Amino acid sequence: MDLFDFNGNEEGAKPLAERMRANNLNEFIGQQHIVAEGSLLRRAISLDRLGSCIFWGPPGTGKTTLANIIASTTHGEFIKLNAVQAGVADVKRAVEQARDNLKMYGRRTYLMLDECHRFNKTQSDSLLPAIEQGTVIFIGSTTENPYSSMTPAIVSRCRVFEFRRLSEGDIYGALLKALKDRRRGLGAYSAQVEEDALKHIARMAGGDLRTAYNALELAVLTTPPQADGSVKVTLKDAEQSIQRKSLSFNEDEYYDYLSAFCKSLRGSDSNAALYYAMRLIEGGCDPMTVARRLVIHSAEDVGMADPQAMVVATAAMYAFEKTGYPEGLIPLSNAIVYVCEAPKSNAACAAYHAAMDDAKNVRDDDGVPPYLKDNTFGDKNTKAQSLKYKYPHDYAEGYVPQQYLPEKLKDRVYYVPKDIGYERTVKEIRRQKGKLK
Repeated sequence: MDLFDFNGNEEGAKPLAERMRANNLNEFIGQQHIVAEGSLLRRAISLDRLGSCIFWGPPGTGKTTLANIIASTTHGEFIKLNAVQAGVADVKRAVEQARDNLKMYGRRTYLMLDECHRFNKTQSDSLLPAIEQGTVIFIGSTTENPYSSMTPAIVSRCRVFEFRRLSEGDIYGALLKALKDRRRGLGAYSAQVEEDALKHIARMAGGDLRTAYNALELAVLTTPPQADGSVKVTLKDAEQSIQRKSLSFNEDEYYDYLSAFCKSLRGSDSNAALYYAMRLIEGGCDPMTVARRLVIHSAEDVGMADPQAMVVATAAMYAFEKTGYPEGLIPLSNAIVYVCEAPKSNAACAAYHAAMDDAKNVRDDDGVPPYLKDNTFGDKNTKAQSLKYKYPHDYAEGYVPQQYLPEKLKDRVYYVPKDIGYERTVKEIRRQKGKLK
């Protein structure tokens, strides 16, 4: 037996999260909006007709697992690279291998690239021709928004599938299965985990199944066995394993406190907002939940009355993420006070809803005014129409009136600034523009 082999079994040395990876679509947990029966992605996988795609979402939501399932169910070859470690030479080697597979055996090659947002332009350019020509089927995996973090040329040739955080129910079910599975899970330990402990791990994992698996495994492996050899994991054990204490209030109270926090922000009561925020955090709520709600309300309830509010809220969320508890509560509290004391206007939020409603319900396939269209590849008529576009910077005030909305919507007004805070300035700017010839 290899002394460095865990219990003589290399598989047993792998973390629980790795051992419990789904092997097929029927075992796959969550993401039903993209892998449900009859969905585009599921049909493409079953028919082995998947094109290049990017899996984008938070960690622990199944991106790599789904890529591995594709690799095991497809009839093609599968090459896996990590963008952090792979260079241009690795990409060229993979493309050459894919070309040989296609030429000699008629087999397509799937190139799985983890952390694909870390690919620079040079690396992306070395891969682009292979994607365009179909030499490789590219599957990128990233936690960053690909539209802003990746080379547009790559993204435009891929279908982007957005992964969502798993629900507490999904994670709870996965943990129960891991406890019972004797071959891949923790079944051999005969572990008895209190329901409250299991629910706590599922809740505090924040939609990240890998985090939940790691916490459960740590709790089971570090809890001393009973006289009969069984392992009993309590809520206290679960709190220590995931490093977050259980909520000191029930689920209804949690949502009541969260609602009171949000309404206090909207109502400009910084005393109440601070209290409810600290009550939530002291009670076991993830401070990032408070920070995320603060960012949303800075845009929804303060909005253009003080555009700086969202900057402050976002900076506080970033500061907490980087500094942690408890020091991170200082900038978070500053931001809570700022958002509360700022003037309030929901005009921009109302404009968003109105514009979205028209975007969904008013259809006009050729509604863009001709002079606003892209004339790069247009015909003579399109290019002639583009000459009618008035370039604002050619005018003294950097502004010139012209119709931008489609003809059907030309009289629509979505954003109506109030006479509050910075929106007074916006109204004055609009008034001045109305005077311009």
